[in-house]
Amino acid sequence: MGTRLREQTEVKPKPMIEVGGYPLLLHIMRIYAHHGIRDFVLCLGYKGAVIKQYFLQIEALLGDFTLEFGAERKIHYHGMGARDLRDWRVTFVDTGESTQTGERILRASKYLNDETFAVTYGDGVADIDLAAALAFHRSHGKLATVTGVRPPSRFGEIEAKDGEVLSFNEKPQVAQGLINGGFFFFEPAFLKNIKQVPHAALEREALEKCVKDRQLQVYEHRGFWHCMDTYRDWQNLEEMWNSGAPPWRMWT
Repeated sequence: MGTRLREQTEVKPKPMIEVGGYPLLLHIMRIYAHHGIRDFVLCLGYKGAVIKQYFLQIEALLGDFTLEFGAERKIHYHGMGARDLRDWRVTFVDTGESTQTGERILRASKYLNDETFAVTYGDGVADIDLAAALAFHRSHGKLATVTGVRPPSRFGEIEAKDGEVLSFNEKPQVAQGLINGGFFFFEPAFLKNIKQVPHAALEREALEKCVKDRQLQVYEHRGFWHCMDTYRDWQNLEEMWNSGAPPWRMWT
């Protein structure tokens, strides 16, 4: 729902807030597609119809078209304007407006084809190598992998000695401590962790059981990562995009 971005999320879900003229959701999906993951299941909730409508109209929104009026109206699309979307497969699943994160995955699980699957939120971007993260997940043989990241500090960092400033770094990456970066890989058996607790939250009951069973590994991403929790976060992402070289853009 993006309550801290209420001016925009009154009319759209948080993942549909635009960065550089494209919904953040599309940025995230393009990161996956760049690494060969192009079969998506969208767990819709708050204002999910906005997401459905966007993708149903995406040919017109991202490309040129000709509209012929008359008794039989005809539309001719002149390419999608985004060739990287042409081999995508996207399934839209209504999972409830206030459903917990784990329960959303469970409700969408009938579309997962009983194979390794990825999960992410709709509000964070990174220059993460998802192919490498998937290879790491498959190498350890556990049920789950979470990506650990070091977020940018919200404050400047000063290094000083005897009162003299040796370096000043405005909002550097945090040096100590990993946080959940929101990019996961799971094996189908992980779904049992969700089924055991009604209305389970992914971040609590489901993953905590994995920790207890020693079935959770972390893939450390040391590159760029940025979430969009606040208006200032959105401004930062817009500034990066407008710079012409946003760190998370790996597609052409």
